[in-house]
Amino acid sequence: MGTATLTIDLNALRKNWRRLNAMSSTETGAVVKADAYGLGAARVAQTLADEGARSFFVAVAEEGAAVREALGDGPTVYVFSGHMKDDDSLIAKYNLTPLINSIDQLLRHAELMKNHPFGIQLDTGMNRLGMEPSEWQAVRDIAMRLGPQLIMSHLACADEPNHPMNGQQLEIFEKMTAALSVPRSLSATGGILLGEEYHFDLTRPGIGLYGGLPFSDADPVVSIDIPVIQIRDVETGESVGYANSWRAPTPRKIATVSAGYADGILRAMGPKTSLYADGVKCPIVGRISMDLIGVDVSEAEQPPSSLALLNSAQKIDHLARNAGSIGYEILTSLGARYDRRYDEV
Repeated sequence: MGTATLTIDLNALRKNWRRLNAMSSTETGAVVKADAYGLGAARVAQTLADEGARSFFVAVAEEGAAVREALGDGPTVYVFSGHMKDDDSLIAKYNLTPLINSIDQLLRHAELMKNHPFGIQLDTGMNRLGMEPSEWQAVRDIAMRLGPQLIMSHLACADEPNHPMNGQQLEIFEKMTAALSVPRSLSATGGILLGEEYHFDLTRPGIGLYGGLPFSDADPVVSIDIPVIQIRDVETGESVGYANSWRAPTPRKIATVSAGYADGILRAMGPKTSLYADGVKCPIVGRISMDLIGVDVSEAEQPPSSLALLNSAQKIDHLARNAGSIGYEILTSLGARYDRRYDEV
């Protein structure tokens, strides 16, 4: 087989959800936007629903429709982008719960879908989505008469526990929602780790479910194995790849593997990244190209038929650091060419 294999460990996914759930005494949902961070929203949502998750979060209504089709009736599917123009039919057909972000969205929802469930998103300082304090003050009474199912906000710096922005946003959120008898949500993965005062009524972990920081105790969920197309002997001074960017310091054995930046293996990670042959580190040499990568397998015990890019030794955040990026980008960049497999053993 010439296609790289991406394996999603559903048992690790379940375990990560259970650990995050155990950190709070409130309800724990799950963020499955961007096709569950690239891992397949339908299968991921089904797995987490079986584990006990009852609230799911997506970016846009179209994503919500796919999640609803996977889950059937019962769980709540929240839409971060709220009630966008022309979303009415999807919201109604798939029983989605838009998280209203503005006065315009609130008016649209009240006019077109007055009796349909909705939530409210408040801006507590991130300046991305949600009503600012002045907007919320202007429509708070109207919104409460309509009966929101949830009021939420999003922390900007939760990955940094000592960042003063965390406390500032917590204080603003508490003030904006004081005396309201509506379930509240402030914490994604980072917020869960900040402690009980950030948990409120519903937490909504995302990256931590999939094995990423800041949840350092997460089990890795994703592994990638890439087939070797060819192995050649390269003499001292010979180059590998485009632009002669790497030259052999001594005679080396170089494997060419069947994946590249078209598969989300970012070019920037190349100089610092190795692949693994039965636990032996084999460094990338030369530039990562669209479909191919050169790897020095001189130290492998025997010529490998495949090499591991993601495994228990090299996780998504290792690749992210090597590329000057974040684990979120690594996961969501994974392309469509992988042979995707779900492991439940």
